Amino acid sequence: MSAESASTTKIKNNILIVDDHPFIIQGYKNAITRYEPEKFEFTISEAKDCESAYNVITHPESSFDIAFLDISMPSYEEKNLYSGEDLAKLILECMPDCKIIMLTMFTEFLKLKTLISKVNPKGLVIKNDLTFDELILAFDKVIKNKVYYSKSILEMLESHDNTIEIDLFDKQILFHLSKETKTNDLTQYIPISLNAIEARKLNLKELLNIIDGSDADLVKAAKNKGLIF
Repeated sequence: MSAESASTTKIKNNILIVDDHPFIIQGYKNAITRYEPEKFEFTISEAKDCESAYNVITHPESSFDIAFLDISMPSYEEKNLYSGEDLAKLILECMPDCKIIMLTMFTEFLKLKTLISKVNPKGLVIKNDLTFDELILAFDKVIKNKVYYSKSILEMLESHDNTIEIDLFDKQILFHLSKETKTNDLTQYIPISLNAIEARKLNLKELLNIIDGSDADLVKAAKNKGLIF
């Protein structure tokens, strides 16, 4: 290869984008393809929900350098995939060197704190912070193997310290468990699947450091933290 041809060789990156809104996917693609086109060549794959993402991620020939994942999207219960967080874990199992950028409308501190502890994404952006320039900045940081959290994420992490917050479904689960309702019966009171309830219970136990504890231990710890009364 001549010196001239070597200098024009572009760095190839395989990108995965998973979001259930086609116009958002297109926006990401527009930003990515405009990032240093003289230096990089991007091959972009896309998926619209957990099922289509699973099929792309587990395809024998799939290998991604960077993955953009929305946290909230249609689930694939057959494979216990309920969110972008679950997809991120799957990606890291299949291709541990893939850099994860997660985008979300969620602003609940607990969800974000759990996400950071379990997935440790290279990029984490609140969608309300998202502009074209913000997306390019996040992508630039991550492709250079740096970490990027958007402004709202940083403000939230600084202001909450070790405060614990949980959402409505988590509160309902804890409330009914405190009334000694059996887990299998919780779907009568909470409009999510049994698998989703089990996943939330596990998250709560990890959050409260009682991973091997019983439901009674979970309720006791939640009451000690003031999460339920």
